[in-house]
Amino acid sequence: MTVAWLIVIAMLISILVFPAYQSDASGTKAATNTEADAESGQNSLTNVSENSYEHYLQQYEDEERPNEEIVIRGADFTSANEMNPEIVGELGGISGNFVKTAESGSVGWELEVPTAGLYHIAINYFPIEGKSSAIERELLIDGELPFTSARNLTFNRVWKNESDQIMQDNRGNELRPRQVESPMWQETLFRDTEGYFEEPYLFYFSAGKHTLTLVSSREPMAIDYIKLYRYDGPAAYEEAKADYASKGYNETSGHLIKVQGENAALKSSPTLYPIPDRSSPSTEPYDVSKIRMNTIGGNNWRVPGQWIAWEIEAPEDGLYRIAIKNRQELLRGIYSTRSLWIDGKIPFREMTQIPFYYDSDWQMNVLGSEEEPYLFYLTKGKHELKLEISLGAIAPLIRQVEASLLEINAMYRKILMITGNVPDPYRDYQLDKQIPDMVEVFQKQSDILYAVSEELVRLTGEKSDKTAVLNKTAYQLADLAQKPESVQKRLAQFKINVGSVGAWILQVREQPLEIDYLVLASSDVKLPKANASFGKKTVHEVSSFFHSFIEDYNTIGNTAHDKQSITVWVGTGRDQAQVLKAMIDDTFTPLTGIGVNLKLVNQDVLLRASLAGEGPDVAMQVGNDVPVNFGMRNAAEDLTKFPDYEEVVKQFRDSATVPYQFENQVFGLPEQQIFNMLFYRKDILEELNLDPPQTWEDVYAMIPVLQKNHMDFALPIAQATGVPVLEANRAYAMLLYQMDGSFYSDNGAKSGLDTEIGLSAFKRWTDFYTSYKLPLIFDFPMRFRTGEMPVGIQDYTFYNYLTVSAPEIKGLWEFVPVPGMEQPDGTIRRDVASSGTAAIMLKQAKNKDAAWEFMKWWVSKDAQVRFGREMEGLMGAAARYPTANIEALKELPWPARDYRNLEEQWQWVQGVPEVPGGYFTGRHLDNALREVINNGTNTADALYDYVQEIDYEISEKRNEFNLDGKD
Repeated sequence: MTVAWLIVIAMLISILVFPAYQSDASGTKAATNTEADAESGQNSLTNVSENSYEHYLQQYEDEERPNEEIVIRGADFTSANEMNPEIVGELGGISGNFVKTAESGSVGWELEVPTAGLYHIAINYFPIEGKSSAIERELLIDGELPFTSARNLTFNRVWKNESDQIMQDNRGNELRPRQVESPMWQETLFRDTEGYFEEPYLFYFSAGKHTLTLVSSREPMAIDYIKLYRYDGPAAYEEAKADYASKGYNETSGHLIKVQGENAALKSSPTLYPIPDRSSPSTEPYDVSKIRMNTIGGNNWRVPGQWIAWEIEAPEDGLYRIAIKNRQELLRGIYSTRSLWIDGKIPFREMTQIPFYYDSDWQMNVLGSEEEPYLFYLTKGKHELKLEISLGAIAPLIRQVEASLLEINAMYRKILMITGNVPDPYRDYQLDKQIPDMVEVFQKQSDILYAVSEELVRLTGEKSDKTAVLNKTAYQLADLAQKPESVQKRLAQFKINVGSVGAWILQVREQPLEIDYLVLASSDVKLPKANASFGKKTVHEVSSFFHSFIEDYNTIGNTAHDKQSITVWVGTGRDQAQVLKAMIDDTFTPLTGIGVNLKLVNQDVLLRASLAGEGPDVAMQVGNDVPVNFGMRNAAEDLTKFPDYEEVVKQFRDSATVPYQFENQVFGLPEQQIFNMLFYRKDILEELNLDPPQTWEDVYAMIPVLQKNHMDFALPIAQATGVPVLEANRAYAMLLYQMDGSFYSDNGAKSGLDTEIGLSAFKRWTDFYTSYKLPLIFDFPMRFRTGEMPVGIQDYTFYNYLTVSAPEIKGLWEFVPVPGMEQPDGTIRRDVASSGTAAIMLKQAKNKDAAWEFMKWWVSKDAQVRFGREMEGLMGAAARYPTANIEALKELPWPARDYRNLEEQWQWVQGVPEVPGGYFTGRHLDNALREVINNGTNTADALYDYVQEIDYEISEKRNEFNLDGKD
């Protein structure tokens, strides 16, 4: 008895003294490996830091900056890989020898550097017609990447309004002018794309021979020359002022020249189009009820490096003031920064950082210091004034916070490796002993965030929500450093605070600014007031209210009333509708003579409107479930009746039309087709010595490694809220199709889930949750960013989200085709299901031929490419359009490597058929899954039970529509 008690006491002591080593097998293994993992993680962090431009500069900070200029002609390239560079003699109106480089591959040059030191690099380039996106290149020096951000060098295209005059529709509203490319030769320095470094990049070259290589990531361009030289920034205003005096420049008198913002001559992005403002009677031009394109910029003009240029004519030689009527109402607690270029040069140092402070009203910002307005010397004639977004003094703060966030996230992952996602709050994990540097990292990052917050207050002159986020996280980090035993209890809040810091970076690096007009004025001329008087504002508000009863804000653009006109409903946003209407008015209607009344209508009312006989002729962007549901109720037109139908559908993959087919009829044309890809974090898989999985066997081998480190693999989950019909789970569909199964049999009369293949796929699917314990509910975007779920299967539009909303992991992730099943011949079958949207023609359409012409035009390559490019131009990369048109997707601005991955996966896509009662399939498939997970029911029994429910509903619906007995 005594011996037994001694053993029990010894076990208790061991648990208390060594608690973290006593969980389960995997927990023990994780604990024993923690220090090695921590060291590996630290090395990874160090590597990221060592590869940064800051570290690169520190390495060479004592090196000279020689005055030599080395020019390399583009046509003198010495190597090319996976590219056939083309020499041309004339381009952009200039003769010479230029080299055209493609959107993929690389081209290299040899050069001789006479003096070792730090050099700036400039390139004179011409944007070749491509996919309308910015050009991206990677720079290698002697075959090596000098620092991480040299992987993303961006070169802008140049855009302008298609017409000098802003056109109006037949209701008196101004139409947004289409943006077209205006290619021209440009010399630009290699700079940081993100805007984190105001000065151009410096590159170190030792004396002797070197090679320069440009690797194409996106879009083609022609190169005239590459130049290594010393770039010296502009002098201070005091020096410029002394120069004015020494040259005898005098102030002008009596001049006031106004240039409207919307009349910009050139811009760096198609998103920088004129926009309407009806909030104030002081904007020019003004109309109380009609749309007037009277400003430019706003939230569209927010990304570092974007610029807008205006032409302004000086009436005589002399010194002028420059004023800008602007409004910065989107970035509270911080200011928006611009740099001013006049005729391609920054006039003096103070113009590199012009602050525009938050205010909900219009402001007249006279460029100058607190003591005096700055004077600018202009000769008589035309000049170009360019405003470019700069992060200015905020840039080093963002760099510090981003570096902190990476380090905090890495520490968070180390903690998760020990505690798991749901730590026991009553257990002492002794984290400070298992992760020796945890306390030090928390304290150091707390100090950094506090310092950034204080500097932000100094720069802006106020405390705000921007400083509150930093202070809250810094306080928690400091408190965790003092009380490391409380970390596991506060891990959830810690994750929320870290997410807030990530959102802070996104908000602060965006620099919106709206401009009404610019003023060039003599010092003795009074400037116009920025805001209207109280009386004018009152009249404006009252008039706007009464006009709201008269104006039709649902109809977009021109209205048509002739017999050839059709009515089209679109259910997406106003921006999309305006782009579409502009395309209709300048392309479709002139081509066919068919007028289109485009209405912005919530698609939920489509069924009710059709029943009431008030529906449209064509409904666009409807869900996959709508066409067949309308078709079997005789509410949608069978498109196979049109003689050229077969020719039209050759533009799509066969899988795209599957959801719209029923009983040898087709009720819709595909617009979008969305399918899954495998997303993974390159940095984390590298840390864990893992490769992206090619087969499901690789996934089974990967999951234990991830879980040992308290990470997870993400399988797609069905969207259960906010949707009228629960779609069939994409993970199950993937397994079913890869095993050569199908959702329905007997031409849609029975469910195909109770077949041997259906049951086997269901068993494999449920095993992920019962045997491998994958989570069923999770926030994949956040967990992917923090690294808790470094591998997951998501639809490919997740790419757009990561590109825009996760700058802190830029370059650290990739997407590839999904894992598949290896076939006897060694190939891998990677089938996935797709979703999407369609355009349908209602049965009640009065002019079916005209409606068919419109539908054909809309899904054609040219229309889809233009819509996709204009939407991306309008709203940025977040709005990249997932077109179903095969040729159109090739023309959208995907980086070459990413498009190849998409194309490879697209070949394996299968459509999910829609059948009467098919809405039960997704619902009961989800029910069967939860039955197995929650109640431990045998997989075959659970699925059989629910398949009976599905079959019953299908049978009832077929009887309702009198379908049985038909061929």
